[in-house]
Amino acid sequence: MRSIHLVIADLFLPHQFATEIASGLSLPALEKLLGRGRSEVAEAMSLEQRLCGMFGLPCTAEAPIAPVSATFDGLPDGCWLRADPVHLRLQQDQLVLWPDVALSADEAAQLCASLNEHFDGQGLAFFAPHPQRWYLRLDGLPGIETVPLSVAAGRNVRGLLPRGAEAKRWHQVFNEIQMLLFAHPVNAAREACGKLPVNSVWLWGAGCSADAKPCKAYDRVISDDVLVEMFAAAADVPHIHWPEQWHIDGGGNAQLLVWTGLRQALQRGDLAAWHDALQHFETGYAKPLWRALRSGKITRLVLEVLTQENIWRTTLTPADAWAFWRRCKPLAEYSAS
Repeated sequence: MRSIHLVIADLFLPHQFATEIASGLSLPALEKLLGRGRSEVAEAMSLEQRLCGMFGLPCTAEAPIAPVSATFDGLPDGCWLRADPVHLRLQQDQLVLWPDVALSADEAAQLCASLNEHFDGQGLAFFAPHPQRWYLRLDGLPGIETVPLSVAAGRNVRGLLPRGAEAKRWHQVFNEIQMLLFAHPVNAAREACGKLPVNSVWLWGAGCSADAKPCKAYDRVISDDVLVEMFAAAADVPHIHWPEQWHIDGGGNAQLLVWTGLRQALQRGDLAAWHDALQHFETGYAKPLWRALRSGKITRLVLEVLTQENIWRTTLTPADAWAFWRRCKPLAEYSAS
């Protein structure tokens, strides 16, 4: 039995512009994958939560991403919180988060050193093993619930700050970090060169290493997202960065494919890139997957589409691929609410 689990983020666009953006796309294989199977709708969850569930970790609101990624980045076991460098921009009455600020390793080290000096003696230690992935080591898990960076990206953060019993304290930490970074010489130099300053960090994904040991649930993982690669590494599963073309050869009997290219385009506000990426997906993935399913080389395919409102899931077997009487709708008819 060879099974494929395919997860796609942000395939369904909001209805107000789904038809316009999807026009001109030719997606016969993808639309058959969406339309021929047995479909269901599950409760919404972030990609981070879904990864925890797929790799045998508790699928809770506070997905313990930080210890998994800390291990990947070479940090020791402990209780960790991601504290990723971001840019917050005031737009009218909203404070909008811009992720993935391009920093050098030296800039990241200088900013973290200043944060550590400021919070010395408070049980908070900042680390920057990767310029875009910072961490906060804690004595124990904080009494807060956070929102993943991928969910907060491009949104007003005022309603997304930590909640819970210790929320007040962490809001104060958030404010102190902003004040320190606002006046930092590294940011002054970046602004002088026309670069975005790092004027805040985003706190998310708290967990302890002892409770974050992913299970080996797949034989091979293919993805364009480093977080998926981190889970694969922690579970000792071979990982391949998203190739142009999917091939059935190799990879064992259970493969996980996770694609976030559409989400990345939407976060940049680049709808043309979303359009082009999806057309490439049709050629490189949907068509070969559809052919492998019809020929019986895949015995089970589960396709999950993650949206902010729900998870849309369909399951297909080779018999479903030949169920020609099941109507295949245009992609625009699957628009998110």
